[in-house]
Amino acid sequence: MMKKPHKDTEYLRPEQRFFGRRKGPTLSNRQTDLINGLLPKITIEAQKQKTPHTPLNTRALFDECDDIWLEIGFGKGEHIAWQAENNPSVGLIGCEPYMNGVASLLDKVEANNLMNVRVYSDDARHILWHLPDASVSKVFLIHPDPWPKKRHARRRFVNPDNLDDISRILKPGGEFRIGTDHPIYREWTMIQMANRNDFIWTAENPVDWQKRPDDWPETRYEVKAMEGKATYFIFKKC
Repeated sequence: MMKKPHKDTEYLRPEQRFFGRRKGPTLSNRQTDLINGLLPKITIEAQKQKTPHTPLNTRALFDECDDIWLEIGFGKGEHIAWQAENNPSVGLIGCEPYMNGVASLLDKVEANNLMNVRVYSDDARHILWHLPDASVSKVFLIHPDPWPKKRHARRRFVNPDNLDDISRILKPGGEFRIGTDHPIYREWTMIQMANRNDFIWTAENPVDWQKRPDDWPETRYEVKAMEGKATYFIFKKC
């Protein structure tokens, strides 16, 4: 008997499915308290279907913020927490389905009283689909899963479908930042972005993408990645 497709992945191409982890080691009591207590206060609710398109009310998310930035897959939350602390007038939306990572960010939010962070603890594409047009000034994709095997290439987040959505939500002149230490993902990113006519690569020489910008904080993962020569891509929306 043929197995019935799961309702969340039925008829979806690999580019549109979620393949990452959602749970890891057992959460500590403190982490559980943060998820039960703090997360509901700063969480974002979003439709999990692309259509019908119902734009998120970004004004309701951030009453006193002048701008909105989005981080896709924030890991342990080091990058987004640094950006929030150093840019208090900017509203930061972080997407991360891995609950241990969410708990780590919540710890930083509470410890540093970061009032300008909102969290979506599920697939970032749900947020991409429903953010209003030209509503975001920066999108961060820091060390995404490279899916290095050829048969898994369509799972990579940098793909035409997702790039279309990122282009739509970015303001003209907005930035799309991608960090990777994986040579296959580096090449893949360059090929995918070269096929676009709505983004400009800001690098003028190799140093521009080999050296970490001052406003790109180093994370623990990136310290490990330095052995693989991390790449810092910055693309500007036309």
